[in-house]
Amino acid sequence: MNKPEVVMIGLGYIGLPTAALIAQNEVNVHGVDINTNVVETINRGEIHIVEPELDQAVDSTVKKGYLKASTSAVEANNYLIVVPTPFKGKNEPDISFVKAATYSIIPLLKEGDLYIIESTSPVGTTEKMRDLIYQERPELKGKLYMAYCPERVLPGNVMYELVHNDRVIGGIDDVSTQKALEFYGKYVKGELHKTNARTAEMCKLVENSSRDVQIAFANELSLICDKADINVWELINLANKHPRVNILQPGCGVGGHCIAVDPYFIVSEYPMESKIIGTAREVNNYKSFWCAEKIQTAKLQFELEYGRKPKVALMGLAFKPNIDDLRESPAKYIVNKVLQNDSNGEYFIVEPNIKEHKVFKLTDYKEAIYKADIVAFLVAHKEFANLTFKESQEVLDFCGVSKK
Repeated sequence: MNKPEVVMIGLGYIGLPTAALIAQNEVNVHGVDINTNVVETINRGEIHIVEPELDQAVDSTVKKGYLKASTSAVEANNYLIVVPTPFKGKNEPDISFVKAATYSIIPLLKEGDLYIIESTSPVGTTEKMRDLIYQERPELKGKLYMAYCPERVLPGNVMYELVHNDRVIGGIDDVSTQKALEFYGKYVKGELHKTNARTAEMCKLVENSSRDVQIAFANELSLICDKADINVWELINLANKHPRVNILQPGCGVGGHCIAVDPYFIVSEYPMESKIIGTAREVNNYKSFWCAEKIQTAKLQFELEYGRKPKVALMGLAFKPNIDDLRESPAKYIVNKVLQNDSNGEYFIVEPNIKEHKVFKLTDYKEAIYKADIVAFLVAHKEFANLTFKESQEVLDFCGVSKK
């Protein structure tokens, strides 16, 4: 590979698709990840995550020499930071990975380089990284372009949405915004919206917090309907016939590294002002606990009626349908909770999108359905649609697989 034009730090669910997209435009991309297995996998032209069309993109760009992975950064003209931003303590955002990624490229930076953060970040992070860079390299002060541009893609449709979705681009100054806009304009067909870094950072948090609040309303409805003996799926379908009502579908909680996480970035910084956002997080977290308790109750009722422990199928581990991503998954929490309360029970744990799990022994979904006395649907994977059940089986549908 010739000298790369772009260095992508972080080759996960967003970094790798973005790197592959840019490389498909015959631009040399040097991807960086601390996981040597990830690096080796990509350099073989293979992928370590499940995402439609990504395998072809990585395979072709690696073979053509436009994409290469490594555990360390090299000199380039554009640096994108796409690393995790986890939590520490009581739901406080941890930007240490962003900081570490930034430190790793500071010796490589030169006048005129473009530095972009895509990682979900607390408001003010881009400015903090600017100050950190200039503290270490004061001779570059005012000579770099720095911006924040959050991703807003849906797992399972990432390769399409990276190109076609609108993007919000906020620089630390107007010239940085324009420089970043020109960069994304080469690869993105969606509209590019200019703002400042702080607004772009907050925009990402607000988008996902809004979704979390809407899902919390649906989940709260499901709790109410359970007590009122009302079919929540039918209720929502009927309510949505109103021309100005659009209630989302309830589930067993909220997962993923965006909707289940981003609201805390706001709540941690503005606790007194974010009452609705904070309460929505509590509702969605409680829904997972409630689902685990419903499974426990169904098991106890079965034992009382039949005098033996039931065989239980726990259907799904991913945080949403038809993907392999288990990050912050409410289904995984429920499975853990159920197993902790009954380590001697017989369970069939199903996740059709992964081959194996380091903790759970996985069972084929058809076998699980055939053997189980109680079937608990935690994720509405496509494989679970149109299944038939024995009259003796109890079905707990927490995610609308049947919607009957």
